[in-house]
Amino acid sequence: MNDARKLKIVLIHGTSRPGNRTEMVTRFVRSMLEEHDEIELSYADPREMETPLDGNSDGQKDPRYSNMTAEADGFFIVTPEYNHGIPGSLKRLLDSELKNYIHKPVAFAGVSAGPWGGVRAIESLVSSVREMGMTACFTDVHFPKVQDLFDDDGNLLDVAFVERTERAVTELIWMARTMRYGRENIASRYHEV
Repeated sequence: MNDARKLKIVLIHGTSRPGNRTEMVTRFVRSMLEEHDEIELSYADPREMETPLDGNSDGQKDPRYSNMTAEADGFFIVTPEYNHGIPGSLKRLLDSELKNYIHKPVAFAGVSAGPWGGVRAIESLVSSVREMGMTACFTDVHFPKVQDLFDDDGNLLDVAFVERTERAVTELIWMARTMRYGRENIASRYHEV
């Protein structure tokens, strides 16, 4: 399989909370994704999207997000853990689309102020994205005690996260390339060839 086309990856910032520390992690993940020439990156932020109601009918979708998800080959979601779950703004954004996710991979980075790095938020997301038709990559990145991982300017202080994030990115690239081939060459009830 020799496909020189760029992979269209959507990076999703998972919260609309003002002053959130997830922003630093999202910027870091974005920089890691941008190092890969084979990726064409789009960015979705619930603060910038209009999803006024729960659901996925036309009046409940932001056309910008609809276009991103329709064209995407894969997704990377950076989510904080709020009260053992994901933010409502992330869930609302994800729920606004369904068919555009089918047979596309998703990688996760979890963020928390505590010692677990968003593990419960990611566990919650795995069951949701599976129901939406996505395939979860098995390499997650956890950013525990996020307040200690970045300096005041948002620079990463622990270089171990570079390798951890790179593993997740390379797994997402492999999955996105493989699943794009499948969507384009193997018919299913969800897409024609």
